[in-house]
Amino acid sequence: MASASRVAALLTALLPGPRRLVYLSSGSHFGGRPVLDGVDWRGRSAGSYAGSKLFVTTLAAAVARLRPGVLGNAVDPGWVPTRMGGPNAPDDLELGHRTQEWLASSDDPEALTTGGYWYHRQRREPHRAVHDEAFQDRLLQVLAQETGTAL
Repeated sequence: MASASRVAALLTALLPGPRRLVYLSSGSHFGGRPVLDGVDWRGRSAGSYAGSKLFVTTLAAAVARLRPGVLGNAVDPGWVPTRMGGPNAPDDLELGHRTQEWLASSDDPEALTTGGYWYHRQRREPHRAVHDEAFQDRLLQVLAQETGTAL
């Protein structure tokens, strides 16, 4: 699962001058551990979904901090009825994507903020490690080593 974080970092580094970046997170990120040692970034073995989502959410916060002029946010679409979420997932599939669309295109003042973790157009407080600048910097360093491309 950490390979998804690796891909997100690589795409972020390679995109020429986006104004907004919206990363897909999950409430599961709260179960992630801010530990970078021993992570299989290439996806050859099963990893932690929660850890991967913690890394992606941290990447969004790092982009918000380090790229002035780029709005970087993470979105939790909720536990929605998909193949992964299952048919009995309690959240609304339709609401799952609306916050992403809103952050990507709206001129609402709230949508023009950066560094947020969002759930159904409500800004929420993420895992405490997300805004830890030292953790952000370590994560970016490891991802740059893994991808061969610095943010």
